[in-house]
Amino acid sequence: MVIVEEKMETGIVENKIDLTQKKCKPCEGGTLPLTPRDVRAFTTNLTVPWQVTGGNKQISRTFRFNDFASAMDFAVAIGKIAEEERHHPDLHVSYGKVIVELSTHAVGGLTQNDFILARKIELLKRPSEK
Repeated sequence: MVIVEEKMETGIVENKIDLTQKKCKPCEGGTLPLTPRDVRAFTTNLTVPWQVTGGNKQISRTFRFNDFASAMDFAVAIGKIAEEERHHPDLHVSYGKVIVELSTHAVGGLTQNDFILARKIELLKRPSEK
């Protein structure tokens, strides 16, 4: 379902669509990271607050849980999605907490893949989340 059409700084008109219906695509030579304006546009497709850090090169979010087992279960669920999408976040797991960091290392910044994966992570069931 198309929500709105917006011209990105790159000159490409990008439809804001349900990112859960998209699949991550391998970055090929010459792929450029998203511009700050493009990053802002893609963040509007996310439903929970993600932090844009590293000069628009990464998005991250901390998910909190009541115990370590719930945090680990969530990290494993993220791993399954990451394998399906062939796009892998950096995960930091500790007692009651999972920090997810997304960036496309091959381009040194953010790509649409990061937002696709972030949106799919948002939809995961989070048992005993605080």
